[in-house]
Amino acid sequence: MRKYILCILVLALIATIGCATTAVEKTKETYLDRGNSYYSSGKYQQAIKDYNQAIRLDPKFAEAYFNRGLAYRRTDQHDEAIADYSKTIDINPKDADAYYNRAIAYGRKGQYDQGISDYTKAIELNPRFAEAYTNRAVAYRRKGQYDQAISDSNKALEINPRDATAYNNRGNAYVGKGLYNKAISDFTKAIEIDPRHVKAYTNRGLAYYEKGQYDQAIASFTKAIEIDPRFADAYNNRGFIYMVRLEDKKKACTDYKRACELGICRNYKIARRRGDCE
Repeated sequence: MRKYILCILVLALIATIGCATTAVEKTKETYLDRGNSYYSSGKYQQAIKDYNQAIRLDPKFAEAYFNRGLAYRRTDQHDEAIADYSKTIDINPKDADAYYNRAIAYGRKGQYDQGISDYTKAIELNPRFAEAYTNRAVAYRRKGQYDQAISDSNKALEINPRDATAYNNRGNAYVGKGLYNKAISDFTKAIEIDPRHVKAYTNRGLAYYEKGQYDQAIASFTKAIEIDPRFADAYNNRGFIYMVRLEDKKKACTDYKRACELGICRNYKIARRRGDCE
């Protein structure tokens, strides 16, 4: 009789543990899903709080660490993001996306060597990871390693010939090497693929400027402004050409002032100190 009772008690305990485990799994997923919803709505702090709860319930919940890392990066908390991606990698060492996103966070901190190492690992895990090639190209370019940047952009374009960002990045690397015609060709190709690629218009404007083709440069900056009237760089660059090359102070000051209103004030302040702008 005692054995029978004992068996019943053991079965009841197993059932209780099973129910508790299922409840935890359901609750952590609920927090994860709500966190994802907050993230999608741009409510990153609320998302982080829900991911915290999911992780509290399951300290090895890789997806919650990864998504919290995304939210931290969105709020410029790059050290915290790196820590979460690292935790994700500890749990799942073959997560190419975790290496990729940690590399982006390193890039935001100017730690390009660490970023390149992580992009390389992501590529090892996923050899057709076009975005990893594209972003590694950016890191190489910022280190002044233009040939490597061009090589990575080429590889990204082999994988995805319609990658406007890869053309834009390769164009920037060509600018770094002083190959302005090749750069202009790449920026133009990026614009053909994505007619609203503001940075490609702006970068093409800079390349035209370097060639002394000021009218074409102004046209490219103007198009960038038409697409994004709050893009300060385009106003600032156009203003510089008006002031320094075309000696049209009125137009230059209008552009400098607008750029300053949008957060880039250096040229406007210099022009005011010199008495060129009011």
